[in-house]
Amino acid sequence: MKPLKRLFLLLLAAVGLATAPACTDGFKNLNINPNQNPNVIPETLLAPALTDLVKRNMDRCFRITNELMQVHVSRVDNDEFHRYVIRTAEADYMWNGWYTQLTDFRDMYASAAALKSNTFMAIARICEVWTFSLLTDTFGDVPYSEAIQGRTGQLQPKFDRQEDIYRDLFTKLEEANELLKTNVNLTADQAQLDPLFQGNALKWRKFGNSLYLRLLLRVSNRTDAIANGLSPQAKLRDLVNTHAADYPLISSNAESAILRWTGTAPYQSPFQTYRTADFNAFSSMSEFFINNLVEWNDPRLAKWATLSNGTYEGIQSGYLPTQIPAAKSTYPTALMTEPLLGNILNYPEVQLLLAEAALRGWIAGDAKTYYETGATNGITLWGLTVPATFLTAADVKWEPASSDAAKLDQIHLQKYYALFFTDFQQWFEYRRTGHPVLPLGPGLKNNRQMPARINYPLYVQSLNQVNYQAAVADQGPDDINTKVWWQ
Repeated sequence: MKPLKRLFLLLLAAVGLATAPACTDGFKNLNINPNQNPNVIPETLLAPALTDLVKRNMDRCFRITNELMQVHVSRVDNDEFHRYVIRTAEADYMWNGWYTQLTDFRDMYASAAALKSNTFMAIARICEVWTFSLLTDTFGDVPYSEAIQGRTGQLQPKFDRQEDIYRDLFTKLEEANELLKTNVNLTADQAQLDPLFQGNALKWRKFGNSLYLRLLLRVSNRTDAIANGLSPQAKLRDLVNTHAADYPLISSNAESAILRWTGTAPYQSPFQTYRTADFNAFSSMSEFFINNLVEWNDPRLAKWATLSNGTYEGIQSGYLPTQIPAAKSTYPTALMTEPLLGNILNYPEVQLLLAEAALRGWIAGDAKTYYETGATNGITLWGLTVPATFLTAADVKWEPASSDAAKLDQIHLQKYYALFFTDFQQWFEYRRTGHPVLPLGPGLKNNRQMPARINYPLYVQSLNQVNYQAAVADQGPDDINTKVWWQ
């Protein structure tokens, strides 16, 4: 590809000049009315955008999150995510993909508004909030208020402060919740183009409010009044207790926001086209990930790892350079087509978020009940039976006399497994809380500090230099150790 052409395409992704849906491969044969203009039909944008995003998120979870968070460990010595090394080139893939699909969600909202479809307007808002939350939680301050306006000539958008971004994300989630109060399901033709909830308005509403819950906890270290005029802690109580009927949450595994892969195009896991060796031959599961599951007699172990020498064994994360451990348990090949890997936000996570909020005294409710419900549903979500001894196992049993720190680690350890292959959520939560407590290997770099963000793409630094420099001056150096606002 010629340099000028490549530069133009990168700029296209960065500022949202694209006028067509970003990823429509495999969607040609879906039932779309040929007598209508696709530019004004919101349902034509939903499935391609959602599918592309979940695939990208899974791909980078496999590459980055699962190494940083000790799910698996690369046995390729120069692949150093597990040593807390993130190369600058890693930024482009997610930045480009997230902004490109945000164009589709904005277009979807506009077309739905023209058609006066409350349900599709709300779906577009929820998807936009979800995607922007990934962007800002990964990079910190990012283009927001002036982003994806290339059609109007805005090619160099300013970077908004994360605090301001979150304030507007909460406003959009309030809007979505209000729009979905009408509870109008999509038509049968539209529902077949909704791979997440098949047109069920109430399930979309519960997803939006559960996302609200996640993001309120994400910024809960702040006391600023950024959530509909309330602090995050006060809004949590409003959402969960005071006005619970107005903010329904995901209430069962069946209502989880999971793009369940069918194995048939276009709904195929990104790993379905991998060579088996690329999926599991160059890494092994970590000791941390395996040992907890072994200790608990957790039935998910057989779903998530292979036997090694007749047992389940992991290797040390952060091992010394050149001292590559022998191969141990790896991912089973069945995970390459596993429907549940398309997770966005599930019921176990919701319960464990509530457990933390209750333990900290931000909401009324029994932290133990939320915790045990989240822990056991983390198993049943996978179609497995909870062992009779699971809730009494060491490190699982809820001890009333334990310190809050110990209880928080229990909550976040269960959430760690509930977030298996869920974009960057394990990493985000670790950055927020320091839980679960991870062992630190001898070969860690970066002063043995978990990276706090990913740097901005290099091409953004040159193509939007003035605004980039303003963001760096405000937020801090553009490196992996500058903490974002909510940290």
